[in-house]
Amino acid sequence: MKIAITSEGDHLQALVDARFGRCAFFAVYDTETQQTTFHANPAKELAHGAGPAAVQFVARLGVSRVLSGEFGTKVVPLLQELNIDRQQIQPERLDKVIANLK
Repeated sequence: MKIAITSEGDHLQALVDARFGRCAFFAVYDTETQQTTFHANPAKELAHGAGPAAVQFVARLGVSRVLSGEFGTKVVPLLQELNIDRQQIQPERLDKVIANLK
């Protein structure tokens, strides 16, 4: 399973980004290979619709679950529609979040 985690940076020592739609990066952790890849969020700078655009982006990455500090009101129904689970988490380092997923 692939899990997207909002991130402030493109490295494992970065903190979880509190914002889903406007996060800097998505760290995608693959539970089968235990590999993490980083993807810049193309929706970050959009004037409007960053949350829905970010949902479409992570869906194209093939994720089944997303972890973030917060999810906007427009994001929740879109994730549900695409059968992508969501979990709100506290900001901490990505390596610690990923260690808890193993």
